[in-house]
Amino acid sequence: MDSKYFHLHFQAYANNLLTVLQDNDVEDNLKVLTETLFNTWGKQNIYICGNGGSAANASHIANDLIYGAGETNGIGLRVEALSSNSAVLTCLANDTGYKNIFSEQLRVKANKKDILIVLSGSGNSENIINAVNVAKHLKMETFGILGYDGGFCKDIVDYPIHFKVDDMQIAEDMQLVAMHICMQWLCQQKI
Repeated sequence: MDSKYFHLHFQAYANNLLTVLQDNDVEDNLKVLTETLFNTWGKQNIYICGNGGSAANASHIANDLIYGAGETNGIGLRVEALSSNSAVLTCLANDTGYKNIFSEQLRVKANKKDILIVLSGSGNSENIINAVNVAKHLKMETFGILGYDGGFCKDIVDYPIHFKVDDMQIAEDMQLVAMHICMQWLCQQKI
């Protein structure tokens, strides 16, 4: 491996990440998300979904909110990553179509005033859009942590947390950065 080339690659990635953090106006909607999570503690359910790396991030974030945020207060938030149950996902994909793998779960499980957080690099995945539409029909509050130009989701979620970046890996990094900010703030609060 050419260590000089790797160093340049590392610096370029780090600079891109730093630029995304500094050039985005997400603090207001991220604050709304954090306050909403705090206000739902023990009251409403929170659902998170995404595809691919965003699905893995959804599971990671659910863990952070169930256990990590609750460590200080003795109980975490009620969170479910809709992408975590492979039996449910494959059943719904097979029987109703991949576009319904999240929306059908919400239709069955969710209630008015529950929270939906969608994670998407592009904001254009049909299953994510369908989930938001069902959530809005159920009168849930919707948040999207999005990359690229935000896609269709940027216009339909209640609170877009949009990182303008044309790099899928950094878009996925920002999903975790945003939610780790929320989690650490929640850890400092008393319920």
